[in-house]
Amino acid sequence: MTYEDYAKIAKALSDPKRVKILDMLSCGAMCACDILEHFDFTQPTLSHHIKALTQSGLVTVEKEGTWNHYSIDQDTASQFLQHTQHYLTHTEECVCKEPTEKQANGKQCRTCAG
Repeated sequence: MTYEDYAKIAKALSDPKRVKILDMLSCGAMCACDILEHFDFTQPTLSHHIKALTQSGLVTVEKEGTWNHYSIDQDTASQFLQHTQHYLTHTEECVCKEPTEKQANGKQCRTCAG
């Protein structure tokens, strides 16, 4: 997962309504009409939120006739969680230990120096 992919998901999660939608989808696939019952906004607004979640790759859509069923993409969710843990936890695989132009000139970040 690239930094851009990660940021796209994080941006999609920046809205509490989208987080609630994900919480609902954690119980299983749902159609838009069932999701909409839990909110006080219109169907076009729901479509806007669903679009952000699907474009991030976190939610998938499966068409069944005229109905769309939404569910969490478990692979993407798992990758996002793994990357979150990696980014927020000090490890030996620190990005500043990867060879860069600065390091080629003998410079290293203060955290990893030593």
